[in-house]
Amino acid sequence: MSTKKTKPVMAAPQATSSRSTYILGGIAVLVIAAVVIGGVLWSSNRSKPRNEGYGGVSNAAVQVSTDAEGVVRLGVPDAPTTIDLFEDPMCPYCAELEHTNGQEVAQKIDEGQLAVRYHTLDFLNRLSASGDYSSRAAGALLCVADSGNAIAFSAFHTALFSPDNQPAENGTTDHSNADLAQLAKDAGADEPTAACIADGAKVEQGAAAAQTGREALAATGAAGTPAVVLSDGTVVDALGDPNWVTKLN
Repeated sequence: MSTKKTKPVMAAPQATSSRSTYILGGIAVLVIAAVVIGGVLWSSNRSKPRNEGYGGVSNAAVQVSTDAEGVVRLGVPDAPTTIDLFEDPMCPYCAELEHTNGQEVAQKIDEGQLAVRYHTLDFLNRLSASGDYSSRAAGALLCVADSGNAIAFSAFHTALFSPDNQPAENGTTDHSNADLAQLAKDAGADEPTAACIADGAKVEQGAAAAQTGREALAATGAAGTPAVVLSDGTVVDALGDPNWVTKLN
């Protein structure tokens, strides 16, 4: 008995898409695009400088002074609110905070509503080209603060954290003492103050203050720099909340 061979039947391809599939796919693409664009806009607005155009401190009534531990206070004597700000001149996140809120803080200081106690740390020396940039910048800030020129101190502090001036971590170069002295002069410091910086007269004092500040920072429980701490010990989420300055009063 013979058997008749049958040809194999090829499977017919099934439809893998339809009009509804394309519509749903298009909607998904639009949703993803909206999320991405919204995220970009949110990030851009979050990092946009607050009070852009205000500049640094300009009120002649504002005073600058240095205490025995090397903490610099900037503000009118009877400012109702005081914050402690811990930062390292090499810290990019400190520069971000200055970029976003620095002008807003300056206006609050000018209005007599806020005083800031600056703790300049130097734990990022190891990432500077010279190996001691943060300590030298800390000493330079003390030179300007001890001159009593509050407006120059504010401008110099801003200049140190500007994108044009802040050295990169693990970079190939940073600022010499002469460079720092010129930045201070450009900020309004006088010749004796510039000489103090150029000679490195307060570098050791700045390094000692940085060590004390590092211990004070650890005591606050803050994770690192920048750290903003209220007088009652509360650590402010300054990088996470761009509105933190307006919430102080």
